[in-house]
Parts: sequence; structure tokens; C-alpha cells
Amino acid sequence: MENKICVLSTKKLKSNQKQFLLNADFSVIEADFIKITSLPFQIKSKPSLLLFTSQNGVKSVLENKEIHQLKQIPTICVGSKTHKLLEDNGFNVLVSREYADQLAPIIQAEYKNEHIAFFASSIRRDTLPTAMHDAKIMFDEYTVYANSEHSIKINAQTNALLFYSPSGIHSYLKQNTITHQMCFCIGTTTADALKGITENIVIANQQTVENVIIQCINYYKQ
Repeated sequence: MENKICVLSTKKLKSNQKQFLLNADFSVIEADFIKITSLPFQIKSKPSLLLFTSQNGVKSVLENKEIHQLKQIPTICVGSKTHKLLEDNGFNVLVSREYADQLAPIIQAEYKNEHIAFFASSIRRDTLPTAMHDAKIMFDEYTVYANSEHSIKINAQTNALLFYSPSGIHSYLKQNTITHQMCFCIGTTTADALKGITENIVIANQQTVENVIIQCINYYKQ
């Protein structure tokens, strides 16, 4: 009997997401290589626009005592899943793009007179803050969640690795190696973290867990 393809997801999957892989006759290992912790914060002065770059940022803000007032303020964001989570929770999303570097010029062109509340993680790229600084846009940055590595030693022989962030890759590599495995990445930023480590990289068409899974299934079933 032929051995099954063994897929390691570096974050725990929802049951329906895992089922996609099981239905494709893969074996699945899943573990959270990143620990997310919401952080308390207090709004300094009332903004005219909210800026989110992840679902984790939205989840943290939803826990804030000022959430009802914040929901009255228009929002822009990075990522289709972030967009959906915001709308599902009653926010008015004016514009979203898949990547921060796609959203940056829009912010500079269309929102330069706004006072922006930028909700970020403890580990974030400089793309949007730099763009706002360069355009002299007034903004307050709030670190609303901490992103910490939670490395785990994987002893099983894996064929495919599913990565969702650069920090997830760094955490994985603390106790594991990448040799022959195919690496499926949620976006270009994540894929960039594999430069010099492997050339076996497939990047998702959309920045969603589901699309990472689809790319993995398509790769082995083609």
C-alpha cells in the first residue's frame, strides 16, 4: 500500500479545513507554532478611520470596552478574511487589499487627511507606518496582540509544510529542518522568510488558510 502524503500545518485547523486534507487521502499533523495573546489598550484620541492588518487584531479590538464607539468609525484593512470578520461584526469597511503594500498607496492618496488608529501586533512590518509617515498622515499605533513563538519538535516524516506567517517559519525552524518538503505559504511575505532555506515553495492565490490547503491538494493531485 502506498504511503499517504503527510501534511504538517503550523497552526491548528478548523474541522472543515482539516477535512479537506483528509478527504484528499492525506495524513495530517497540526500544531500551533505561534501563540497569540490579546493585549489591553486605551484609545488616545478619537480617530476618524480604523486600520486593521489581521483577524487577530480584529479579535483583540472586539474585546475592548470601547468597541461600540469604535464600530461607528469607518475601517480599512488588509486581507479578505479580515474584511469579512470586520463586516460580520458590524464594522463599515471602506476598502481592503490582500497585501499591505497594495493598501499603502491608497491610504496615501485617499485618506491623507484622516486621523488613523492603526491596530498592530507586537511583530509587524514597517510598510504601513512608513507610508503614513511619508505622507504626513496623523496616526496612533496600538499594539493589540502579542505574537510569540511556540516551537515544537516534529518527529514524524512530513512531505508538505503549511506556513501562515514568517514568525511561524522561524518557530518551526528552531527545532526542525526543511529538506525535501514542499512548503505552502499563505502569501509572499511568508514565502520571503524561506529565502536561502528552500526553493520548494508554493504561494497561495489568496491569503486564506483554505487557499493554502487547496494549493497543497492541487500540487499532489495534479
